[in-house]
Formats: sequence, C-alpha cells, structure tokens
Amino acid sequence: NKPSITPRHTQRYTSRVLSECHIQSSIYDNDEEMKSVKENFDRQTSQRFEEYEERMKDKRQKRKEQRDKNIQEIIEKDKMDKSLAEKVEKGCLRCGCGLGGVAASVGIFGTVAVKELTKAAAVAASQKGIQAGIAKAIEELGKIVALSEFNLIKWNAMVTSTTYNQPMDLVRIVSKAYYACEESTVAEKTRFCLATNAWDQKSSTLALQTVTREAARIAGEADEIAKTTKATEIALANAESSYLYSAIGYSVLAILIMLLVMIIIYLILRYR
Repeated sequence: NKPSITPRHTQRYTSRVLSECHIQSSIYDNDEEMKSVKENFDRQTSQRFEEYEERMKDKRQKRKEQRDKNIQEIIEKDKMDKSLAEKVEKGCLRCGCGLGGVAASVGIFGTVAVKELTKAAAVAASQKGIQAGIAKAIEELGKIVALSEFNLIKWNAMVTSTTYNQPMDLVRIVSKAYYACEESTVAEKTRFCLATNAWDQKSSTLALQTVTREAARIAGEADEIAKTTKATEIALANAESSYLYSAIGYSVLAILIMLLVMIIIYLILRYR
C-alpha cells in the first residue's frame, strides 16, 4: 500500500463559470438607484424613438404629398398639352379648309373680276378714242378757211360719235355752213364765206369740191386718231390686267403655301 499524500495548502481557485441563474439576474436588481436610472433610460429612449417616428412620419407624409403634387402637375400639364395640341390641330384643320376655299375663290372670282375689268377698260378705251376723234374732226374742220369762227353752227351737236369719221356727214356739215353764207348777212362777213364766194366766182363747183376733199381728209384723220387712242388705252388696260393676273397668281400661291404649312402642322400633331 502506497502512502496517501495530503496537501498542506488550501485551494484558493474560484470558478468563474456563470450559471444560468447568474445570467438572468443582476447584482443591481435590488438597487433602487440603478432601477431609476434604467427606467429613465428606457423612458427617454422610448420617447426619442417616438419623436423620431413622428418626424419620419411627417417627412414621409410631406414626401408623399410632394410626390402626389408632382404627379398631379405632370397629369395637368399633359392634359394641357393634349388640349392645346387638339386645339391647334382643329385650328389648323379649320384654317386649312378655309384657306383652301379662299384660294379657290381668289382664283375663280379674281379671274372673273379681271376679265370684267378688262371689258370695262376696252369700252372706256373705245369711248376715249371716239372723243379724241371728235375733237380732231372739230379742230380740223375749224381750220378750213377759219371755219371755227362760224358761230351759226353748233359743232358739238353736229360732230358726234356717229359722224366724226364719216366723210359724207362732214361734207353735209360744211355744206350747211356754205349755204348759210347766202342766207345770213352776219355770216357773209366771216372769212369762210368770203373765201367760198371767191371760189364761186372762179368756178361754181370749186367751193364744194374743196370742202368735200377737206372733209374726207378730216374724217380719215379723225378715224385714225380714234383708233390710235383706242389701241393705246387697250394696251394700257391689258398691261394692268396682266399685273392683276400676276398679283392673283402670287396671292393664290401664298395661300397654297400657308395651306401646306397648316396641313403639315395638322399631320404632325395628329400622328405624333
């Protein structure tokens, strides 16, 4: 048998392993001051969490309201854009239809109006030619031995639009003055009557032959002046009508260009 060894010192090691009861309990559980501190801490922490939650709730609410507001603005803007686009589209369509009608009206009625103006100008030119012919006939008749001094004849009443270029009518007018020389003592003193009396003394037919020849010449000159004046006025009228035709053409072209622009805008807004 081995002798047993008995230790001579006392074991001072203390186990540091915590038991379950030690974990669940604390040395401060029975300390009133620590309990108060813990309760204050818990209360302040809960209060701060509640305040934080309130702030976050307010922020979330504001963000939600701002987001809803932005969405509403986008919707309203989109509605306005669509409404504006529809209005512009309808306006372009109406303008296009109106401009198309205007272009057709300008082209048709403008041409008709210019034709009527040309006809009126031709009539006016003819009248101006006749007036020029009458004035030329009276002027040339007055040159036959100072016949313009013969006041017994109303020249404007006898030289008219139907007689100014007719030799026989002018001969009858001058013949009337010739025979008036024998019927009026006042006419006998005019140079015309003195000249015709002198011609009659040389030959009984010389005076009538002379005035007949002069009347035929005067009728031809008056007719030529009338035709020249008429042709000049018609040429001026044609030049003006050509300018009007050009103006109408340019107007129609401008309207058609505007119509094309309106159609393009309408198609862009319609099928965008």
